[in-house]
Amino acid sequence: MKHLPTVLLPSLVVLLNPTTTNAFQSTFLGKQHRLHHSTHSSSSSTTSLTMMFDQLSTAISGVTQSFTPRQRITEKNIAPALRDVRRALLDADVNINVADALIAGVKKRSVGTEVLKGVSADQQFIKAMYDELLDMMGGDSGADDAGAGPMGGSGSGIPVATLATATSASTPSVVLLAGLQGAGKTTAAAKLASFLKEREVDYDAVAALSEEERRGLITSRMPVRERKVLLVAADVYRPAAITQLEVLGKSVGVEVFSLGSEVDPVDIARGAVEKAVEEGFDTVIVDTAGRQVIDADLMDELKRIKNAVQPSETLLVVDAMTGQEAASLTASFDSAVGLTGAILTKLDGDSRGGAAVSVRGVSGKPIKFVGVGEKISDLEPFYPDRMASRILGMGDVISLVEKAATEVSDEDAMKMQQKMADASFDFDDFVKQARLVSKMGSFAGVAKMLPGMSGMMDNAKIKDLEKRIKRQEAMICSMTKKERANPELLIKDKTARSRLTRITKGSGTSFDDGMVFISEFQRMRTMMSRMSKQMGGGGAPGGDMEAAMAGGGGMEPPLGNRALRRQAKKKKKGGKGGGRGFGA
Repeated sequence: MKHLPTVLLPSLVVLLNPTTTNAFQSTFLGKQHRLHHSTHSSSSSTTSLTMMFDQLSTAISGVTQSFTPRQRITEKNIAPALRDVRRALLDADVNINVADALIAGVKKRSVGTEVLKGVSADQQFIKAMYDELLDMMGGDSGADDAGAGPMGGSGSGIPVATLATATSASTPSVVLLAGLQGAGKTTAAAKLASFLKEREVDYDAVAALSEEERRGLITSRMPVRERKVLLVAADVYRPAAITQLEVLGKSVGVEVFSLGSEVDPVDIARGAVEKAVEEGFDTVIVDTAGRQVIDADLMDELKRIKNAVQPSETLLVVDAMTGQEAASLTASFDSAVGLTGAILTKLDGDSRGGAAVSVRGVSGKPIKFVGVGEKISDLEPFYPDRMASRILGMGDVISLVEKAATEVSDEDAMKMQQKMADASFDFDDFVKQARLVSKMGSFAGVAKMLPGMSGMMDNAKIKDLEKRIKRQEAMICSMTKKERANPELLIKDKTARSRLTRITKGSGTSFDDGMVFISEFQRMRTMMSRMSKQMGGGGAPGGDMEAAMAGGGGMEPPLGNRALRRQAKKKKKGGKGGGRGFGA
């Protein structure tokens, strides 16, 4: 899948907003690369953008903008930044003890260090923040591949915490789910069953691959275990809980074991394990009852179920929207019944992010999975390095590429890369790329995964973007097959104006809208070619983006962009060192 980043990132950034391309190119191809290189050598649809960590990311970005050039980081010159970061952490509902420990760790990593060559003080401060967040959430900043973190993932691609597997055919792995009412236990049980059945990576099989086979292999293309899972409906109190699990189980093709609502949950769990042994199920997921609050009856029932089935994993399902209370809840359940980890749900909500940062710091238990949407497939392993990268506004390129890999084949990616590089990208390709982005989630969610883009897109821009893409798709649907395959007919052909008039009338848009779209499309095609070559090594980095936006680079200027065309021509005539260059 080496072609995917080269294909996905240029098209994503120009689809999301052509006006942000310069900033993205600077951030992704410049600053982020220098930070990664220098620090490594020294030691991953709604229109709402009020998503998890937005407040925290924005605050931390504001802090780093106040840094001035300096050669050495001292306690005095970073005190204001640390104070602002602490305030941002508390505003994001991070536990106060965790926030203080985080600040102390960043201070220890930063104070007295020389600013590395090629890296600014604010970048080095962010690296210290990244390392401390990584350690706080269960990662290891001292690992050999930790330097890859700011670019969105560790070299191994293995999450810190994985689920236990069956030790033998007669001893299935039992996963006991606990939690309060409303946290999403039943849905999480079905999501987890689907994940273990279809998407859980078999890291033993990956380890057996040759080094050549493992190189460049992303998670979504790794061998999977394909467990045989049995869901257990042990919540006999909540109305329709059993029916809900049966419906969800049927939707994911997983059998659900139930004895009705009149049977003791302990007997249900015990009977399920016996069935699993007899019929060859290797994993049993027990969905237990919840309460509005922690009480003695809830804990007693959980203890009795745990003693009866001896689970390999006891996971607490917690709602991310409860903030730091999720961490306290994890600690309470752990002291009562003993936990092995947590599943954090509703990570795509509008909570402030304190739960993800606080859970391990308060309870000592790792987050093993996170719920990132309402679909059954929206459950992902928790990667501390990717989460730290998102919190710091660095995006999550690895997760973005993995999402795309489920939608794009290697062959299609290679064809698209070639089309982008030689600027033969057509209107059919545009529709394919737009639909690919929509399949990966909301435009807002995808934007957050692009490095440097989180502060550039607000609610108004996202809404405007979605309307613009709908208009553009409508215009493309009004084109003939020949026009979709050959954009030049609408750019420089003598019939371009009459064709565009027909298309805009047929799509219910104005002629001005059509002019703007054709201009943007041509600009987009040129920028895709330049960015694709830079990222893929096919062109010189630092190409003239202004000329690209004006239609330069050997291509016809786009329709209706007079000011930019004039500027490009002037630059061409008056530029120094033209021709073949000095001494050629």
